Formats: sequence, C-alpha cells, structure tokens
Amino acid sequence: MINTNDILETIKMFEEEHLDIRTVTMGISLLDCIEPNIDRACEKIYEKIMRYAENHVKTGEDIEKRYGIPIINKRISVTPISFLAASTKGADVIKFALALERAANETGVNYIGGYSALVHKGFSAGDRALIESLPRALAATNKVCSSVNIGSTAAGINMNAVALMGEIIVNAAKATVDNSCFGAAKIVVFCNAVEDNPFMAGAFHGTGEPDVVINVGVSGPGVVRAAVAKMPTATLDEIAETIKRTAFKITRMGQLVGSAASKALDIPFGIVDLSLAPTPAVGDSVAYILEEMGLEKCGTHGTIAALALLNDAVKKGGVMASSSVGGLSGAFIPVSEDAGMIKAVECGALTLEKLEAMTAVCSVGIDMAVVAGDTPPETIAAIIADEAAIGMVNNKTTAVRIIPAIGKVTGEMLEFGGLFGSGPVMPLSKWSAQKFIKRGGRIPSPLQSLKN
Repeated sequence: MINTNDILETIKMFEEEHLDIRTVTMGISLLDCIEPNIDRACEKIYEKIMRYAENHVKTGEDIEKRYGIPIINKRISVTPISFLAASTKGADVIKFALALERAANETGVNYIGGYSALVHKGFSAGDRALIESLPRALAATNKVCSSVNIGSTAAGINMNAVALMGEIIVNAAKATVDNSCFGAAKIVVFCNAVEDNPFMAGAFHGTGEPDVVINVGVSGPGVVRAAVAKMPTATLDEIAETIKRTAFKITRMGQLVGSAASKALDIPFGIVDLSLAPTPAVGDSVAYILEEMGLEKCGTHGTIAALALLNDAVKKGGVMASSSVGGLSGAFIPVSEDAGMIKAVECGALTLEKLEAMTAVCSVGIDMAVVAGDTPPETIAAIIADEAAIGMVNNKTTAVRIIPAIGKVTGEMLEFGGLFGSGPVMPLSKWSAQKFIKRGGRIPSPLQSLKN
C-alpha cells in the first residue's frame, strides 16, 4: 500500500533538501575500436558512442518527467584511451579527445570520461603520450575528463608517474588560465581506481565491464542533514541509525532510475554509487552534516570520527537498497563544491592536512582543492603521493583533484560557477619535498597486499 506520508516526505526531499540523481552514466567499451590508423579509430569511437548513446539524454529526461526525479547530469564513460593510443604510434593522440568531444556534443551529455591511463606499475605504449597531451587536450575540449591511476595496494606507487602528474596538473591550469584554470579540475589522479565509477572527472569504463552498461550516482547531503537536524539530543548510534534509513531511501530512488534507464535503452544495469555528492547550494553540504552532529566547524577535532560514522552509515543503509552497489559509495568532500567546506577553509578551521586525514575514512580524497598558482609541480606531486599512500596502505580508493590558481595567492577565491562552485586558495607547507619526488622509482606495495 502506498503511504501518503512517504510520498509527502519524498516531495519535500526534492523541493527543500536538494535531493537528486547526480548522474546517469553510460559506460561504453572501445576495445573493438582499436585501430593503428588514428583517424579510422576516431571514426569508430564516434560511431559506437552514437550507436549506443544517441538517446541517452532523452531517456534521462523522459524518466525525470515520468517520476518527477531530477537527474542533474547525463554522462558517458569509455575505455581508457591510452589502450587505443598504444596502437597509433607517432600519432597526435589529442585526436582521440576531439573525437570524444564531438560525440559528447552530438549526444548532448554533460561530460565524457575516459581520456585516461592506468600506470600504477609503469608506462606501457601510449600511456606517456596520452598523459603528456592532457594540458592541450583538456584546453581544446569542454566535456572531456581525464583520470590517471598511479598506484594500487597490489602494485605500490609509481613515483615517476606521480612526478609527471605534478607537472601535468600545473601545465593544465596554465593552459586554461582564461577559464578559471579549469583544465586541472578535469584531471583526477587515483590510487586503487575502480572500474564502474559514474562520477566525473574520474569515470572510465573498466576492462572487466560489459560492452555497455548503465551506472547511476545518487546524491542527497541535504536530505541527510535535515534528518540529523531533527535529532538535537540524540546519541551517535541513534544518529547512525537515522542516516542508514535515510541512505536506504535515497539509494532506492537510484535503483529505480537505473532500472528504468536500463529497460528503456535495452542496456544492462550496472551499479548504484550511493556517494553523498555535495553542491554549493545552501544546505546541500557534507560539512554541514558533520556540524549538525555537534562540531562547531568542520575541520575541528572530532571531524574524522564524525565523518567515519557518516560514511559507514551511508554504506550500510545503501547496500540494502540496491541489487548492486558499486563505484565509490560513501561521502565526498570536494572543497569548492561544498558550501560548508568553503566556509570552514575561509575561517581557518579546515586545512589541507586535515583534509588528507579525513580521506582515510571517506570516499576518494582531496577533491577540488585550490592552491596558489606558483605552487611547484613537486609540491603537487608530493600531495598526490601522500594521498596515494593512504589508499595503498588502507586498500581503498583515494584521489587528488587539485587546481593551481594561476595568478592567485593564498586567501583569494577562484570562481568556477555552477555545480563546481568556488574555491578558496588554501595554504601549503613552506617546506619542500622536491628531492624526495625527484628520486623517482616506485614505492613498493605494502605487506598487506600479499593475501594469496
């Protein structure tokens, strides 16, 4: 029987608490598009994406109208393009980025991910060419996103790739200085990257995935915050139980949308990623959830404990609500996209070092953090290495999406607009890690990787 209170509660979630489906992402394998001639390969890529995703956006819009559920982004992820670049020796791999952009524009999707490379144990043919093309490729495109996996628990950390990515991120920011250095915001550097992540900029279609698949990413920090706000005197275990129940409701909505899209497009349904993904909208903030629990400001002592409770409760509630939970699934802490995080940085409560510590207990890592434009590439690389070490040792996914704000200094603001918000330039340690980064080589995998 339909419960009227449940219907009214859901309507309130949409209208007042910023509940939405953050993304319906179609994953497409491009392995059958591998071709020595890059121009023919690009045509195959365009044709295959159009064949499967031609009605992707329309289907999402139809589902929005049918169920009254906002779907903020319709996206595509593809096989890491470095796999295709390996066969086109000597060609300008930026042509792949332009082919992806063309397909994204024709299908109408918001973003397309997979201009990516997996180099956690070393560079194979095509990897370095693709990585070195990133500043040009991301400056020449609006919708193409990139990720590079530089480490894993099983392989250790490729420090040569870490050092290279420090340089690439700085150069990507410089190449897009007239667009808020946004090229750097479209690069994610991973340790333990997952193959079914629907969220940008880190999404790519893994080699273990079906030829094509639908993955859904839900959201709802505002809903969780509203639920916790109604419990001013509750114990922490009571709060955890409420978050579990709320996450269940949010994830059920994602399951519904994913199933509907799968049926309409005749494409297999993959996973629901139940990550709490904040926006700059007032109230739609992970930081504010932590503050509702009793922290005066996100970043103060107790922040990691509160975030651990939140992340665990979200997972426990969501996993019971879907036939297949995957992706990253937890709580995101992107600075520029979270109104509470922005305020915490501005008042000095939240530092980059605290963010690093928080990533040990939540999804992903340092996300949409802005640093001064004159930050040395070796410092960017050292931040990546620290995050990768957290992921490697704890056998979890960690990542860095960091934006050097060219021409800006600590305390100034870099404006992105839209879902990306604005980022305060965060202070960094004045001490150098240059010699450490320049050693290169590989940080060996930890003992806990030997599980066989």
